[in-house]
Parts: sequence; C-alpha cells; structure tokens
Amino acid sequence: MLGSVAEAEDAVQEAYARWYAQAPERRAAVASPGAWLTTVLGRICLDVLGSARVRRERYVGEWLPEPLPDAAQWTAGAGDPAERIALDESLGMAFLVVLESMTPAERVVFVLHDVFRYPFPEIAAIVDRTPAACRQLATSARRRVGAAPAPAAGSASVVREFKRAWEAKDIGTLVGLLDPAAVLVADGGGLVSAVLRPVEGGERIAQYLALMAEKAPGLVLLEHAVNGRPGLVAQRDGATATVAALDVVDGRITRIWAVRNPEKLGRWTAA
Repeated sequence: MLGSVAEAEDAVQEAYARWYAQAPERRAAVASPGAWLTTVLGRICLDVLGSARVRRERYVGEWLPEPLPDAAQWTAGAGDPAERIALDESLGMAFLVVLESMTPAERVVFVLHDVFRYPFPEIAAIVDRTPAACRQLATSARRRVGAAPAPAAGSASVVREFKRAWEAKDIGTLVGLLDPAAVLVADGGGLVSAVLRPVEGGERIAQYLALMAEKAPGLVLLEHAVNGRPGLVAQRDGATATVAALDVVDGRITRIWAVRNPEKLGRWTAA
C-alpha cells in the first residue's frame, strides 16, 4: 500500500493507538474490530500517500519503493493459495513501481479490491466515496497496470552471469546479458551519488556499470532475493550500499532498479 516498510509499520501502530485511545465501552460496542481497524488504517494510508506525493516533488532523482529482503515473510499469513499468489505478485518491484504512478485513492482502492478482495461498498466507507466512484478508480488503476510491461520472472542463472561479468568489468558479456532496450533506474534520494535519470539501452547500461565498478573498489556483490525474485546486493565493508532488483525476459535483463538511498536500506544491514 505504501511502498515503505517503515511507513507501513508506523501506520499500523497509529491505527492501534487510535483503537486503544477509545474508552473500553466504546471498543466493546464495535461489532467488528477488524473492519474498524481496516477502515482507520485505510484512511491513514490515504493521508500518508498524500503527504508522500508532496515530498516527492522535492525528491532528488528517481523515486523507487523500498526493496524487501524476504518477501516470503509478508505473504506467510495467507492461507488461501490464490491470495498468496496475489500477494507475491503485488510485492514485485515492477508492480510496486506501477502503484507509485497511481493517485492515493486509486492505489488504496486497487490494493484493497484487486489484491485483498474487499467489496466496493466496504472500500467506499474507507475512502469516503460512493461504490460507483470506487469502481471507476479501480478501473483507472487497472489501466495503469495494463499499460505497464508485464511482470517478468526472475532467473538466478542470468543474475549470476550478470554478477560475474560486472565484477570482471566485462562490457561485452554485460551487453549480451542486457536487452537492447533495457532500462536502469537508480534511487539515491539526494543522500548518496546516483544517476538522476534512467539509463536506457543495454550498451549504455553496461558502460555505466563498468564505470561504477572502476569508481568503487572493494565493492562486494552478493546474490540475494529482492522482493521475492533473484537480485543483487552491493556491500562495502559489510554495509549494504545498493540493492538491485532485476527483471529477466527470455534470458535477458530488461529492467534494473537500483536502490541506493540509505533510508530505504535499513532492513538490509544484516542481509
């Protein structure tokens, strides 16, 4: 919903704080505490997403969602196999990036309905819109998802070859592993160095990566799952400097999302 584990945890804590701030008799009068908490949490998320859009207007460079070191822990509570699949897909970096393009209301309605299967009348009470308006928001959100490239499966073998070529500064092999139309997006948040605009084209990306390897001696690359798919983690002196999520289509890397903003890498310090 928020693209940030820290903000999600804060939102949940705020919802529970509001619940326990009520007098015991008022809590006892609530017929469905779960529904009450969902409504409050949904409204908190709307507020957080609205303020996030304001912050991003001042953000330096590209904005990427926070990468997850172990997506499995977020779907462990899903008993229904279909729900587990939906949650797995909703945690992929490509999907989260599409969510970032939605308005706060679109995002809340889409996630609640299409991922968690809440009915529109319930969602309407959360976002303070009519059920018909919520249907329109969900339709608009689906158009955004449909217009985006289809999510790609990860490939550990391709990522491993890519890692070795990067370590060897082998531009030729890197170009061969990258799709000619590949895109690299980096997020440094203005806190660390990162390319401010997407790097487009396999050859340009290969040259950029080789240059970065030259400028960062002592960098250690590790294979690691990122948002449930094969990815790479770059560490220096044991500290995580970059987490890269990769999309692989037909044996070639089509997308690289490199998160360098240290504020988004707190969960990777011990990864």
